[in-house]
Amino acid sequence: MSLSLEELTEEIVRVLDEKKAEDIEVIELGDIDYIAKEVIVASSLGKKHTASLFDNLKSELKPLGIDFFGSDESEDWIVVDMGDVIVHLMTPAYRQRYSIEEFLSEMRSDKSQK
Repeated sequence: MSLSLEELTEEIVRVLDEKKAEDIEVIELGDIDYIAKEVIVASSLGKKHTASLFDNLKSELKPLGIDFFGSDESEDWIVVDMGDVIVHLMTPAYRQRYSIEEFLSEMRSDKSQK
């Protein structure tokens, strides 16, 4: 089964929401030169919850034929590469510290000013 980008995003958000991720944000980047078309950022409730969210994504999305091309894991932050979609699962402290949304917004602004 092959999902469209929109369907994949909806499935990721659904799983994260059902598993109690907080402040789920989808950032569309299809119009700028970036490694993915969309980035999804979500906060976990803590270190163990971060790992649990990642495990839930794998167990629910792999049966749908979704490829996981790679991941980078720490207790506080897991980055998941699904090709057109990159998912960042972060503890609230890491999310605040690294401000992924702000970085990507600045990239979008720079692109629109050119």
